[in-house]
This record gives sequence, C-alpha cells and structure tokens, in this order.
Amino acid sequence: MLTVPTVVGECLSPGNFSIIVTRSREQAYTNEFTPSGRETARKYGRAIWLKSDNYRLIGKADLIESQDGEFIPVEYKRGSKGEWDNDELQVCAQALCLEEMTGKRLDTGYIYYASSHQRQPVAIDLALRQRAIATIRAVETLIQTGKMPPAVYSPRCKGCSLFDRCLPRLTEKVQRYREED
Repeated sequence: MLTVPTVVGECLSPGNFSIIVTRSREQAYTNEFTPSGRETARKYGRAIWLKSDNYRLIGKADLIESQDGEFIPVEYKRGSKGEWDNDELQVCAQALCLEEMTGKRLDTGYIYYASSHQRQPVAIDLALRQRAIATIRAVETLIQTGKMPPAVYSPRCKGCSLFDRCLPRLTEKVQRYREED
C-alpha cells in the first residue's frame, strides 16, 4: 500500500532549519489527556534528519516526539542496555542538534531497547552534555590530524559494528611480533 505523507506540523527555528513532522495513513500522532483532562496531541516523526553547524553533526534520528512545542529524541536499539554510555551519548548528540535547530532546550530523551520492550529515560544533563561534546571534539581532532588511535582490544569490542574493520586482536599480534624482532 502506498502512503503519501502530509504535513501535520512544522517548527521553524532561529537557525533557518526546520523540522517537518509528517503523517501518513499509518498512525503518526496520538491523543493523550493531561491530568486536568485537557486533550493534547503527541506527534511523531520517524527518520528525521538532524543537523548542528556548531558541532558539525548531521544524522538521522529514529524518532522525534513533539507535544506542546517540546521535542524528545527517541533512539531504538535492537539489544539490551550495555555497560557503556554510547547509547546515551547518541541521544545527547541528537538533543544538541535539535536544540540548535529549534532554539529550545531539551532535558529528556529516551532509548527503546527491543529486547526488554522498555523505554529508558535519558537525562540530558550537564555531565552528559560535557561527555558528548568532549567525544565530538575528540573525533574532530582525529579527523583533522588524520591519525587513527591504536586498536586496543577490550570487552567493549564484542558489540562494536567496526570490529571487522578495526581488527584489534590482529593489531595486538602485529605489535607483539614487531617487539620480538
């Protein structure tokens, strides 16, 4: 079935960016009630492009929820929550982009883990922002210098999508071989 999306909301921002939330025949918004009984519409935008000139980021968010002028990034993950904060950093980076695009501060995001069928809240607080910005700056430095960090194997490597390209165990073996010569 072909569905043609229609615009249900647009947010123009001070940075000349716009977020357009569309609705197709599939459910793209729900009606909810506030504690006072007032009905509010929550809009959903899937696969929304995000951009930040300040942090030199561009990417696509899995889901952006909008309600009463507030935006909330939601990231979908196949597995379960891991030991590290990379999922939270990703949501924070999306929040940084949305803040720049809309001129509004975001305090919350979510990660939906498919294995548990649960949404975990992510507080977009100062500490997380600082870690995300430090990570962005470190990647910028790597790109500018062209120097790749040495591949060091750790338990974290098991879940990495770049494991086959990085080859941390092979790098270790080559280094040991060189040291023996």
